[in-house]
Amino acid sequence: MADDDRLMLESTEGAQLMHARRIGDEFLHGFDAVADLPKPAVTIFGSARLDESHRAYQEAREVGRRFGEAGFTVVTGGGPGVMEAANRGARKGGGLSVGFNIVLPHEQRSNPYLDVEVVFDHFYVRKTMFVKAAEGFVIFPGGFGTLDEFFEAMTLIQTGKVLEFPVVLFDSEYWDGLLDWIRNPLLVERMISPEDWDNLQVTDDAEEAVRLVVSAYERRSSLSGGSSRTG
Repeated sequence: MADDDRLMLESTEGAQLMHARRIGDEFLHGFDAVADLPKPAVTIFGSARLDESHRAYQEAREVGRRFGEAGFTVVTGGGPGVMEAANRGARKGGGLSVGFNIVLPHEQRSNPYLDVEVVFDHFYVRKTMFVKAAEGFVIFPGGFGTLDEFFEAMTLIQTGKVLEFPVVLFDSEYWDGLLDWIRNPLLVERMISPEDWDNLQVTDDAEEAVRLVVSAYERRSSLSGGSSRTG
């Protein structure tokens, strides 16, 4: 639990109200920032711990470049590693490069390839903006934070909170063990439905990763009346 959230639970009613207002203000700030971004956009996740010699860094840079060339804004967590690579590629491809960063006890540095940076205090506000801004996620190898974003996206799709929202896992070898576990026991024991499994996309190809997101966006855009992807 964040220190300010803990204080909210332990403090007076007045202090709790002030804290709730700060959270509300942060949500409004985030919504305003998202509204100002050129559309369409994609959010790219992955480890902050990888340098540019790592294959995932190189691939994320290529995916970011291709999205930029396709006219997409590229949103990341704004930090180093895969985030830096995707922002770097987006700028190279002529797209807008955006970072939704966060204040941490051991501060996460911003990468030097951001055209727009928005800094959040609360993970739950930041996570909302990652989804709100994007037409889909591309998820590279990463740790707990990356997995958190992956499972949150799948839950939102499963519950109908977002529609036509592709989730693309990049690097089949890295994700293979997790996918085996999702197949068995989750799917076999009916903890999830077959259609939940069908929502997963896995690729090792930068061109395909971009195509999956762009195609979903084009399908949604072509619907009569401009159907929203949010439920």
